[in-house]
Formats: sequence, C-alpha cells, structure tokens
Amino acid sequence: MSQLCRVLRMIRFEHSVFALPFALGGAWLAAKGIPNLSDFFWIVLAAVFARNAAMAFNRIVDRKFDASNPRTAERELVTGTIRVSWTKMFVAVNVVLFVFASWMLAPICAWFSIPVLVILLGYSYLKRWTILCHFGLGLGLACSPAGAWLAISKDFLPGWALPLWIGGGVLAWVSGFDLLYSLQDMEHDRKEKLRSIPSLLGASRTRALSLVLHILAIFLWWTFGEKAGLGQFYWIGLALVAALLLCEHILIQVGGLTRIPLAFFQVNSWVGPIWFFGLALDLHQTAAILAG
Repeated sequence: MSQLCRVLRMIRFEHSVFALPFALGGAWLAAKGIPNLSDFFWIVLAAVFARNAAMAFNRIVDRKFDASNPRTAERELVTGTIRVSWTKMFVAVNVVLFVFASWMLAPICAWFSIPVLVILLGYSYLKRWTILCHFGLGLGLACSPAGAWLAISKDFLPGWALPLWIGGGVLAWVSGFDLLYSLQDMEHDRKEKLRSIPSLLGASRTRALSLVLHILAIFLWWTFGEKAGLGQFYWIGLALVAALLLCEHILIQVGGLTRIPLAFFQVNSWVGPIWFFGLALDLHQTAAILAG
C-alpha cells in the first residue's frame, strides 16, 4: 500500500481531471444525456487505467533524463523511493485492466484499446526523435471522446464524426498547454539533445504557437457545437473556457516561468470540467424539452 500511494502521488493521480471530462462528453453525446450506470462505470475506469499506465510508463522511460534535470531530480524513481520493478508491475496491471474495461464496454472497444495504448505509451519516446512530441501527448488524450462515444454506441452509428471535432479540440488544447509546460525544460532539452519545440523556437515563439493552438481548440469546439446543434449552456461554457485559456496566457506572459505551475495545475485544470458541464446541461435541457 505504501508503494501504491507513492506511485499515485508520482503520477499525480488527481489530475485525471484533465482527460476525463472530455471522455464523459463523448459518452453524454452518444447517449443524448446521462448514459446507463454500467457504461459510465467502465468508461471512468478505462480512462483512469489508461492514464495510470501512460504516466507511470513515462516516469520509467524518462528517469535518466529526470535525474539530470533540476526540476525533476527529486522524483521518486530517481531517488529510489519507488522501485522500478514495482512501477513496471503497476503499468502492466493498468494496461490489462484498461483492455478489460474496454472489453466490458464492447468487443470493438477492446480491439481499439490496443492502438490507443500504442499512442499513450509510445508518446514517452517521441522526445528522443521529433519536436512533434507535444502533439503525441495531445493525440493520446484526444482519443478519449471518440472512445467513449463508441463505448455507448457499440458501433459506428450516424453521428460518429461529432466526437472527432471534440477530439480535435482536445488535441490542440493539450498540445498548446504542453508547449507552455515544456518551457521549464527548454535549457535542459538543449543540453541533453532532446527534441522539443521550445528548445528549437525559444520561449516567445513557443508562447505564440501555444496561443494559436488554443485559438484553434476554441474554433474546433465551436464547430462541434454548431454541428451538434447545441444551445446556450454549451456556448456559455465555451466562453468561460476561452476566458480561462486567455487567463493562462496572460499569467505566463506577465509572470514568466514562475507562473507555469499556477497556470497548468489550477487554471488549466478547470477547462475540461467547465466544458463538460456546459455540454451536459445543454443536452439535459434538450432532452427535457423533447420529453415535454
């Protein structure tokens, strides 16, 4: 239990909030409201198991670079607080549980869980090969809305393209905030010859690219809302999300690198929940009108 608690702290288990709301959004969209309890249960578990495996695997793969980085030198696998063998077992168990949870949703979800795992685990190696590593992380999280939609629909039914617009927004949003977060390691990446956009473009151009990606995310979520015929609650939620992203950029522009933890772990963490509650309230209102 001690090792488990330490691993959960290491992977920041509480930050599952980043991806989960968009997975739930895909589920709510497919169900046109609240999905049945069984599907909801297995979707949540699948999302959590997938993130657990990806984060722990990333810590294993990157422990050499973490040791040479002052920002990450105290991480548990570097200091030996957590055993590497135990963490590998944790990854394996979560991989198996993710595939099992996907199978409980539908056999087609289990088959798709394999390429999703390749993306989630393969992301950890991208920084060694390409500056597009930030988009690998975004792609991993972008799979969740379509996966949850498929988990409810059980097949490619009419409307299957709608969650792809959500996922596109997630891809742009996650890649954008990962660019900002990676500014902290810009000099370390250059020293270790790791490939990242900040190490190539520098801080100011990276911030500009991040802003462009976040504008793109809002555009894609706006397009999704138009195509899905959503109403006022969704648009209010999207406006609040846009305000949060703007606040995030202002914080970093004014406060510099010292403001990145605040922007990343507090301001940015509200994007998913606010977007989801706007969607859920809108779908609930639509269902109530149709029922009436």
